[in-house]
Amino acid sequence: MNKLKVVTIGGGSSYTPELVEGFIRRYHELPIDELWLVDIAEGKEKLAIICELCQRMVARAGLPMKIVQTLDRREALRDASFITTQFRVGQLAAREKDERIPLSHGYLGQETNGAGGLFKGLRTIPVIVDIIKDIEEICPDAWVINFTNPAGMVTEAVYRHTHFRRFIGVCNVPVGMHRFIQDILSLGKTDHLSLDLFGLNHLVFIKDVLVNGHSRFTEVIDKVASGNFSGSTVKNIFSLPFAGSLIRGLNFLPCSYLLYYFKHKEMLAIELGEYYKGEVRAQAVQKLERQLFKIYQDPTLAVKPAELEARGGAYYSDAACEVINAIYNDKQSEHYINLPHNGHVENIPDDWVVEMTFLLGRNGGTPHPRLTRFDDKTMGLIHTIKGFEIAAARAALNGNLNDLLLALNLNPLVNSDSDAELLAREMLLAHQSYLPQFADAIATFTATREA
Repeated sequence: MNKLKVVTIGGGSSYTPELVEGFIRRYHELPIDELWLVDIAEGKEKLAIICELCQRMVARAGLPMKIVQTLDRREALRDASFITTQFRVGQLAAREKDERIPLSHGYLGQETNGAGGLFKGLRTIPVIVDIIKDIEEICPDAWVINFTNPAGMVTEAVYRHTHFRRFIGVCNVPVGMHRFIQDILSLGKTDHLSLDLFGLNHLVFIKDVLVNGHSRFTEVIDKVASGNFSGSTVKNIFSLPFAGSLIRGLNFLPCSYLLYYFKHKEMLAIELGEYYKGEVRAQAVQKLERQLFKIYQDPTLAVKPAELEARGGAYYSDAACEVINAIYNDKQSEHYINLPHNGHVENIPDDWVVEMTFLLGRNGGTPHPRLTRFDDKTMGLIHTIKGFEIAAARAALNGNLNDLLLALNLNPLVNSDSDAELLAREMLLAHQSYLPQFADAIATFTATREA
């Protein structure tokens, strides 16, 4: 039997110990022979720290899993069975700019939404496409499990602009919602929970909750609408409750990121308050990262530290492990992932990438047979955000300023075409070293600024 080799691009990420913890727990089902951790030169020091910690974790578990670190992506990809991607182009300094620049003009600054999310996508998509070119040449039968944000936009770009079809986008938000429902229904370990979840990445709704085959959705809606639900189930979004009237009117459970649309005024006010105090989320994350890497360097540490859960992406890595497990063992199990629905959902275009409940096995994902239609109450917002994602993916690859401006103007968190031009100019200049495709536009802006 061929060896089972997993490659993690962005291996120096603080999340990697959670990934390794997940592989250790599943080793009886997923006997990984080699895990290669790949990073770039700027991440070499962090990569070495992470690799040593992961080697200690595997040794403590007594498993024959080889952990290898490298800066050579093509070498790592040889004979790979699965590739996970978890990188941030420009690192956390770029995220801070994505948050600060929009806020300086009175707009939400967020790493996956609005102007900030667009520019993260513009930096990320070309790198993902380059990785896929290497995979198509070196290990074309490998599966790519991506949890680099913005996951929906990235997955849309891959399926719209490449021919590679073994690519799955993963997000921790549905996993957090799943855990939240387990908690509010006080479910036990033997209870089977199934969710009818639909929408787009960071724009999902739950329309039914089945426990051991029986719907308990009315109970969930009653609990949430009665105020027993803090709007956010993830660390990097301020926690506000959705209005009970909204929950009852929708008759859906919205994900945390919908706070940016249903509580736009409140979320903007909170973020502006933090901004004017000189604080944005990226700064808190950078501080936490420094603390984590200090902890990781402890030579006696051989487990994932509890402090990692405060990082904001809890369960990402565990979700990726379970996706790999489902494919490797042909489980046909339920997952909430990003893929084209290929015509399964009757009232949206056939080629859209969606985030919904899929059954996942050896040949990839199949939309859950219960979910054949997206509810009309949500379609306006879903169409708007999908139009934004499609325009953003196109701009990321062609470097056309008008396509970039179209994406900004289509996003409901940017509500002025003049401000869209202002944001585009400032953010292109701020991120120019990571946006070579926009060299012509940047040169024009630079000349204008220097005149």
